Amino acid sequence: MDIKKIKLGTQGLEVAEMGLGCMGMTGFEDAHMYGPADEQEAIATIHRSLELGGNFLDTADLYGPFKNEQLIAKAIAGKRNQYTIATKFGWEINDENKVTWAIKATKAYVKKSVERSLKNLNTDYIDLYYLHRLDRNTPIEETVGAMAELVKEGKIGYIGLSEVSSETVRSAHAVHPVTAVQSEYSLFERTVEERGVLETLKSLGIGFVAYSPLGRGFLSGAIKSIDDLPENDFRRAIPRFQEEHFHKNIKLVEAINNLADEKNITPAQLALAWVMSKGILPIPGTKRRKYLEQNLVAANIQLSDADLLRLESIVPLGTDTGKPYDEFSMGLID
Repeated sequence: MDIKKIKLGTQGLEVAEMGLGCMGMTGFEDAHMYGPADEQEAIATIHRSLELGGNFLDTADLYGPFKNEQLIAKAIAGKRNQYTIATKFGWEINDENKVTWAIKATKAYVKKSVERSLKNLNTDYIDLYYLHRLDRNTPIEETVGAMAELVKEGKIGYIGLSEVSSETVRSAHAVHPVTAVQSEYSLFERTVEERGVLETLKSLGIGFVAYSPLGRGFLSGAIKSIDDLPENDFRRAIPRFQEEHFHKNIKLVEAINNLADEKNITPAQLALAWVMSKGILPIPGTKRRKYLEQNLVAANIQLSDADLLRLESIVPLGTDTGKPYDEFSMGLID
């Protein structure tokens, strides 16, 4: 397996060409995001990723809250400088460690958040620090200005934004160079393409990181019915998995599976190879070594123009596969 290093944006950050989304490795408050997780297996997955050349870990203070960063601290102990750590802030977490479900990105909150994440990650620097969602009550210039101070102080290496519009990206980039923007992106979710965000990033030399590149598991081909999702799995509340869209989406996945079978690869590998063919860095989430190893194979799959054309004719740009979040969370996307 040959996992290459690539430049993420033009600011000098070099990472493995596929990252590891760590959200599912811990629960959230009393629930699990993608079914139950095993801490030892999660840590072993992070270690295996490094063995295979994958060094880019994606987390956030929200996940847990804090449990995910703390798990990563355990996993990277003694090898901190071999990993590239990306974490996020912005969902307000109060002093009782409870999420208020407000977005907060004032200068004071940026400083409070970074100190908390540094402590939870047990490190003195964060490689890539993202604003998780836009705070509509705080000018983006104030938030990025505070993040720029953290760069000067050596507490963070690079600045990132998540789920933002082209306009927000331009305003932020004018204050301090933005290295990466993260949004959901897959064969099932191409809003950033439709809205011209990818074009904006390309013109400014900003990297793009795709979370949920497997359509929250749909494109793995493993989900055949709603009952395949654990009872407290948050996906049960997402429109994409509701009756209205579920059966149509299964048909799309079946067509994608057929192409994957012809190429003797898994549908997940095909979906990831498609994302990577666009020069985009995917961060598929997994908490098991088996799936990590399968995902990383996608880095060595070359898709022909005919393959890409066929895939995109199965799920053309603009296909309605159902919104990726419930109404409340959709309202927080810029």
